[in-house]
Amino acid sequence: MYMPKSITKYRLTDHARDEMARRQITEAEVSAVLSAPEQIDEVGEGRAVYQSRAETGEPPKTYLLRVFVDIDREPPEVVTAYRTSRLDKYWRTEQ
Repeated sequence: MYMPKSITKYRLTDHARDEMARRQITEAEVSAVLSAPEQIDEVGEGRAVYQSRAETGEPPKTYLLRVFVDIDREPPEVVTAYRTSRLDKYWRTEQ
């Protein structure tokens, strides 16, 4: 399946909007990850996770912003997004 390297046109599902609001993630943050992801993983038929690292908080701490996208439709649909501090679990290191 073709997986775009970046996504500039997309649709946010109602669920994604609700979860982003609850998790205090802005659409600008999601857009930044989709347009220039550090990593992309296909996690199922037609679904991919776009992710990038970001620092936030005081003192600054590195988090991973993960955006789940259904890429098998036009435009792609953002399903949900969340931040995690568990980089060791989700970040792939090149070997």
